[in-house]
Amino acid sequence: MLRGRMAQHPRHLIPARSRLPHPEQVALFIARVEAEFGTVERVPEAAQVPQAVADYLAGQNLPPRLAMAPHPALLALPWAALPLLSVEARRAEASDLVAVQHGFAGVAETGTLMLPSAPERPTTLNLLAETAIVVLRSADIVGAYEEAWDRLRAGGPMPRNVMLVTGPSRSADIEQTLELGAHGPRRLHVILVDG
Repeated sequence: MLRGRMAQHPRHLIPARSRLPHPEQVALFIARVEAEFGTVERVPEAAQVPQAVADYLAGQNLPPRLAMAPHPALLALPWAALPLLSVEARRAEASDLVAVQHGFAGVAETGTLMLPSAPERPTTLNLLAETAIVVLRSADIVGAYEEAWDRLRAGGPMPRNVMLVTGPSRSADIEQTLELGAHGPRRLHVILVDG
């Protein structure tokens, strides 16, 4: 009985806003990320990601240095075209101000990013830097959490860790005053690749 239930992955109530046509799911995802204090920039193709990262860092007055996930999709980008941008493919360290992560999936209903751990997706990149940048393909946006979990299960064995990130880290525990960056990044920026 237990094995059967685990194999079926029963569905719970799925909100109607999750069953939109894909372009509307993308729009909902963007709106939800922005409602949770995150920012989103859309680029037509992956080759434009390095310039979008450099422009974002300059706009936030951040140094042009970052730790990046050693994910093949990120490593294949033309980072060398921006010689003033220092990019290191590795795990994050406590001294890193900016980290770039590869997004596995985006959930439209809440604007949540699904970030499973893997050697090419170090979890420290989601936690240590003050600024988290996530590169996500718009094709990887789904309506509901259940669809994101289906995609993860279809990829093979479950990872050791799956982080669900909805906006930058925040807390209002002390005097009910909202504090960004309480337990992780104070900024979350999503670069959404349409191509």
